Amino acid sequence: MDWQELTPRQIVAELDKYIIGQERAKRTVAIALRNRYRRKQLPEHLREEVAPKNILMIGPTGIGKTEIARRLARLVKAPFVKVEATKFTEVGYVGRDVEGMVRDLVDVAVRMVEQEKMAKVEYQAEELANLRLVEALGLVPPAKRRRVSVPFGFGRDVEDRDDEGKDDSYERLRRQYLLRVKAGDFDEEEVEIEVEDQQPPFFVNVLGPQGMEQVGFDPADVLGSFFPKRKRKRRMKVKDARRVLMQEEAQKLIDKDEVVREAIQRVEEDGIIFLDELDKIAGREKGVGPDVSREGVQRDLLPIVEGSTVMTRYGPVHTHHVLFIAAGAFHVTKPSDLIPELQGRLPLRVELDPLGKEEFKRILTEPENALVKQYTALLATEGITLQFADEAIDAIAHYAQRVNEETENIGARRLHTIMEKVLEDISFRAPELSGETIVVDAEYVRRQLEGVLKDRDLSRYIL
Repeated sequence: MDWQELTPRQIVAELDKYIIGQERAKRTVAIALRNRYRRKQLPEHLREEVAPKNILMIGPTGIGKTEIARRLARLVKAPFVKVEATKFTEVGYVGRDVEGMVRDLVDVAVRMVEQEKMAKVEYQAEELANLRLVEALGLVPPAKRRRVSVPFGFGRDVEDRDDEGKDDSYERLRRQYLLRVKAGDFDEEEVEIEVEDQQPPFFVNVLGPQGMEQVGFDPADVLGSFFPKRKRKRRMKVKDARRVLMQEEAQKLIDKDEVVREAIQRVEEDGIIFLDELDKIAGREKGVGPDVSREGVQRDLLPIVEGSTVMTRYGPVHTHHVLFIAAGAFHVTKPSDLIPELQGRLPLRVELDPLGKEEFKRILTEPENALVKQYTALLATEGITLQFADEAIDAIAHYAQRVNEETENIGARRLHTIMEKVLEDISFRAPELSGETIVVDAEYVRRQLEGVLKDRDLSRYIL
């Protein structure tokens, strides 16, 4: 089903497959997403006037803020980037220009559109790759070519055949071997192929990513016409060479200009930027120390969130309809500590609920990517059948909540730590336990965690 046909209720149902609880946050992002669809149905003159309602999520780490935004973007196949606001607090040293997040978003969109278009020409690319493999394997002699002149003094290569009969026999032989290559008869043989060198030119390495980001264009694109594409020979198995050649042929079959146009349009209409750790740049100036840059970063973010034009290596990109989802714990600061102008650009606020034992139990078992399902599948690759008793799930959730209360509360991420500790011995001995069925019960969980939990200092260090 096309995402534009999804109602807010259906969007929440899709998010429920991966995220436990947080109904208010899911409803808020579902409405924001549906409003994008509604905006596209408006007349042109009114469509430009409708700005996205950016969202501010408030809550501690590990309760699903990032996951909600990421799953939302994946659901609608929208370009998505996550950035930490603290990256912008030391521009000129190790920080980044705030416009960099828009350039990152465009890069993501270009790769996304490129992959989609390459998938559409996969069959043609495979045919061309197999033809190149037939010649590279030496199964048929390469076609003799001669130079013919064309107007204005240029020339081009054409295949030169002695007579019609030889041409037919050559084509029959080539088709015969082509079928064998496609069938995989030569997959394990080694072949030497000539491919374009993907390494960037020296001037790109000199500038580096930071320099590329600041200038807003790709020197390789600007100066590429002065430098012929370098090719190099690689030796590998036919099955691996086929994949490399398919990639190269698919790149030739797609229209790069169309990819860029569609990517920029997708960014401007459907892009999502998740701005994390916003609370770390909240607060007023103190005149000295690290706080000096906080309000400055907020003012730098303001025009991007409000809507401006950012120069990228692919051309200008407008951020007026990009959806910004900001998040922060706001333990020390409050949303009201942000400058009023930035507060006004984040009109929708939702406070996420803290997670407890019952939520942990559901997180372990219910989602499509539940931890219990992950570990069961991982150990099944070693031939182990892993089974979790209900009381074991209850015990793991209990210990996760307890450690969160006694140390730093990192939410559901604590479950990863607990699960790794519980299954450490099984994971280590997995190759020796192949073919066995192992039942994890509450007693096993207690034994694995008992030594660590007794020593408070040790539990702080390990769990």
